[in-house]
Amino acid sequence: MAVHLNHTIVEANDRDLTADFLVDILGLAPATTFGPFRVVALGNDVSLDVVQSAGAVHSQHYAFLVSEAEFDQIWDRIKQRELTFWADPHHQRRGQINTNYGGRGLYWNDPNGHSLEIITRPYGYQ
Repeated sequence: MAVHLNHTIVEANDRDLTADFLVDILGLAPATTFGPFRVVALGNDVSLDVVQSAGAVHSQHYAFLVSEAEFDQIWDRIKQRELTFWADPHHQRRGQINTNYGGRGLYWNDPNGHSLEIITRPYGYQ
């Protein structure tokens, strides 16, 4: 039996702001609403279900595998919004991208402090 991730819940201080941020920065279709969630659909039948947090948001990490063209488009939107980005998960290489495994990658934070990442090659593959 194959197991596939269907969705994960993303806590947010403002669910609508967060869903709209993700949709805008990643270039996705508008989020839908399902119960208390704003559903951000990704291209591989997985969704990020954004929910309003009742308390403090606990920072998580979300990584997105994108094409080279999508990387350029997302990176352009990050720069247009003047968002800080880094080449590494520890945020030591500010304003840089990485070229791990022959691809490109970068990290930035969403409005809740979640660490977002785009990569063009999965880690561990040569």
